[in-house]
Amino acid sequence: MREVSQRATPFVRFLRRHREPAVVQAFRSAAAATIAYVVALRLSPEAAPLTAPLTALLVVQVTLFATLTNSIRRVNSVVAGVLVAIAFSQLVGLTWWSLALLIVASLAVGNLVRVHEYVPEVAISAMLVLGVTTVGDTAWARIVETLIGAVVGLAINLLLPPPVWIEEAGDSIEGLARRLRRLMLRVGEEAAGRPAVEEAAARLHEARRLDHDIVEVDAALRQAEDSLRLNPRVREGLLHRVVLRTGLDTLEICTVVLRVLARTLTDLAKEREPDPLFPQETGEVVERLLSEIADAVVSFAVLVTTHVSLNADAAEARLTAELRQAAATRDKLAQLLLERLQHDARQWQLHGALLTEVNRMLDELDTEHRSRRLLEELDRVSAEQRARMPRLTRLRERLGIQDELWRNRTGIGGRSF
Repeated sequence: MREVSQRATPFVRFLRRHREPAVVQAFRSAAAATIAYVVALRLSPEAAPLTAPLTALLVVQVTLFATLTNSIRRVNSVVAGVLVAIAFSQLVGLTWWSLALLIVASLAVGNLVRVHEYVPEVAISAMLVLGVTTVGDTAWARIVETLIGAVVGLAINLLLPPPVWIEEAGDSIEGLARRLRRLMLRVGEEAAGRPAVEEAAARLHEARRLDHDIVEVDAALRQAEDSLRLNPRVREGLLHRVVLRTGLDTLEICTVVLRVLARTLTDLAKEREPDPLFPQETGEVVERLLSEIADAVVSFAVLVTTHVSLNADAAEARLTAELRQAAATRDKLAQLLLERLQHDARQWQLHGALLTEVNRMLDELDTEHRSRRLLEELDRVSAEQRARMPRLTRLRERLGIQDELWRNRTGIGGRSF
């Protein structure tokens, strides 16, 4: 699937570029705001009902799930603000001290009704309504316009379904794996040579910077997860979410282990300077081992992000072969280090740490370990859903409706992912 995407025509690449979140959001928001304004002109008593397009702009998000949740919060915040303004207009009116009380009361009410990021909107709505003389008419108009904007925002998502961002999240995961591979190759090259302490420390600093890349990939993955929720076009959306999330968890563990490995080699460089880290043969084996693990990391990412069965089988076979070769190289390295220990026992703790870190990465990338991890995560999410919605679960059991998670769990079959 990835190979086909790399050979895509310029027209296909043009279409994909215009599916970027910013471009999609701009067109969808503009359409929603315009339609909401036109509808509000006919239904609202205001001459310029700008609350409707403003609500549509705030409500329409890239994903259907985000749009629905934002619509509910937005409407709740406006209604709460209007009610607070009506209460203040009947009691005290608008003065400098009542304005201060109004803001404090509105923010408190916003937190009570749990509108999250729309808490300031409660105070804004209350101030706008209280600042006019005909409170009743303005309050009604603001509620109507808010409802119009929310309904139009939802309608835009139903008529123009938002894209599913699985491919973009997969590209982010693969990009992280390739950056991890490049750094691992550089670490291996230095292990085979005579690196200065400054060079080893620089590799350690690069490994630490990968944490920022993980944060970016996590954001892309959260967007993909939201795009799968409540999306009727997606089958087995929960399985996709769990596969990608656990895949990112594995790459994050590999990143942490690589950072520890870089620290081990940095400490070894300090102890051995100006001598090389390892004898020539041992250094070459270390370099080859890290190169093989680096290739396996990329194959793992390709497997996690592949949704076509044929390609997935090929990716799994390639990953299994690479891990088998890396395990054989690991055993050879262990033998060389053991022989070295018999002649020179210095820094044997660091040599043991090196083998431990390599074993951890091989174990995390192992397909059987991955299968167990995936099934455990599916069971955990299933248990959480059953605990969160017990009545719906009992109803489904009485009707004999099979749980999606159970279908996913039992339908994995021979596939490890």
